[in-house]
Amino acid sequence: MKIVDVCEFYSPTGGGVRRYINQKLALAHKFGHKLTIIAPGAETRTEQAHGGTIAWIKSPHLPFDRNYRMFWNHQQVWRTLDRLAPDLVEGSSPWRGGWLAARWPGKAVKVFFMHADPVAIYPQTFLGGLLGPERVDRLFGFFWNYLNRLNSNYDVAIVTNPALKERFSGFGLENIQVAPFGVERRNFSPDFYDDTARREMLATCGLDADAKLLIAVGRHHPEKRLRTIIQAVSKAQKQRKIGLYIAGDGFLRASVERWALNAHNVYVAGQINDADQLATVMASADALIHGSAAETFGLVLAEALCSGTPLIVPDSGASATFAGPGYAETYRAGDAADGAAAILRLLAGDRATQSRAALAAADAQVFNVEQHFEKLFEIYERIVADRSTR
Repeated sequence: MKIVDVCEFYSPTGGGVRRYINQKLALAHKFGHKLTIIAPGAETRTEQAHGGTIAWIKSPHLPFDRNYRMFWNHQQVWRTLDRLAPDLVEGSSPWRGGWLAARWPGKAVKVFFMHADPVAIYPQTFLGGLLGPERVDRLFGFFWNYLNRLNSNYDVAIVTNPALKERFSGFGLENIQVAPFGVERRNFSPDFYDDTARREMLATCGLDADAKLLIAVGRHHPEKRLRTIIQAVSKAQKQRKIGLYIAGDGFLRASVERWALNAHNVYVAGQINDADQLATVMASADALIHGSAAETFGLVLAEALCSGTPLIVPDSGASATFAGPGYAETYRAGDAADGAAAILRLLAGDRATQSRAALAAADAQVFNVEQHFEKLFEIYERIVADRSTR
């Protein structure tokens, strides 16, 4: 099968999207498919990569982030699609890239891969606590109408978590299939636990080894609600000795560092690019605390479960689907006081028992990377076959 992914957020300097697309190129080749990524680049050229092809189309930089570019001339994208003549074309953005794939006049099957929930990321993050999530969703009815118009151009929509399927279906999106993301299971394990590393992380938080250690891992972005996490830990610290070790980076880094300085026993470690170091941080903490209610999957939560690390997560969005008895506690999204109560409930439990329960949950619900793409390509093969029999 010939597959083309019109991917406007693929960049040679990108992070998660680049990693995912490189995996997709390699595993498409392994499963016998020919995959081409159409991406905006500094010049128009074609290169072979990871068993597939990247067709770069010369495009201008995004004005707010020069790591990325944006498609400009739709004719260039369409001419490339005409030349490639795919069996299936994927649009992987609700913005311009998604419309370019949707409106291409070719006869290929079209798949809309929803990698984000824009209403949850921004309006819910900033207004949900004030207005309530249901009212925010109603106020942004125009966006759901827009998304439905876009989705109506596709044969199938793909999401990576059942919670997102339920949410989008509630606003009228149709023909939604679920292909959960996968984790490099061999990279995350309780075997990476390191008592010395745990002591060092607590020391950076200004605490001794008898304190409890929480970690937060992710981009410094409003949707991750790091300020809520810091406030929740600060409230819980009134009853227990707790350190918070924050890994990650992003455009809110200066604000996160300021919030940490105004709190106690909170350390901002920055981005951790070394895979073994990140696995050690994951496995050596008493729990991972997460703030985002806008996740479309929750990769860091899946990685924590594979590490045998308990979870403290919001009660809404994809994050909540990773919670379960014996290894996780939930709290009202954006509510620091409820977050503090969840922290104290979880830390009152037995860490070894929680770790066994987390590992059992990982075995039951977390795909590895190959399983994700096997599921995804099975969906693609089925809808292409269905089209051919019409």
